[in-house]
Amino acid sequence: MLRLIAYSDYLCPWCYNASVRLHRIEAEFAGQVEIEWRTFLLRPQPDPGRTLEKFRRYTESWRRPAEEADAGTFQVWQGDAGPPSHSVPPHLVAKAAARVSRDAFRSIHDRLLHAYFAENRDITDAATLEAIWLEAGLAPEDLARAGDADVLRQVIDEHNDALAVDINGVPSVRMDGRDGFVIGAQPIAVYRRWVQRALDGKI
Repeated sequence: MLRLIAYSDYLCPWCYNASVRLHRIEAEFAGQVEIEWRTFLLRPQPDPGRTLEKFRRYTESWRRPAEEADAGTFQVWQGDAGPPSHSVPPHLVAKAAARVSRDAFRSIHDRLLHAYFAENRDITDAATLEAIWLEAGLAPEDLARAGDADVLRQVIDEHNDALAVDINGVPSVRMDGRDGFVIGAQPIAVYRRWVQRALDGKI
């Protein structure tokens, strides 16, 4: 089994596109490839100076990733939710889901990205995160794991591990046990060729 380790942030539009493409790669190479998602914190701490109006203007930039092939679904921010505080809350919920099962993580991972970029929901808001958890059909009591100290430690450790190997932007993907990263939301053909060469023993 070829394992791809993807460093990503739920507040990153390019990570959304990479997620869509990598899930398709995982499906194309079913039984040969699996994706492990790890944390990278683009906004590790809250920014009290970030207003909703500034955030709305920023989301105009989502039009660019939306125009790419094999992209996620994007909508320039509407309504009065947000702005999102920082990157940590959705990662805690995703890690809590991973402790339930791989399928639970996949459901929450996809829902977080879609809720934020397509539905304009603030995925740093506790009530919104609880709603997404329940929409995924997960047991309410399992959401409490997001508050565990070891879950927070895992989030921080994964981010620090990325920094230690000189990752300074996301998405970044590497093959387990190998050096080097594929950086940025690459076209699906690039991921496909990279994976096929690895499976053929050419890299």
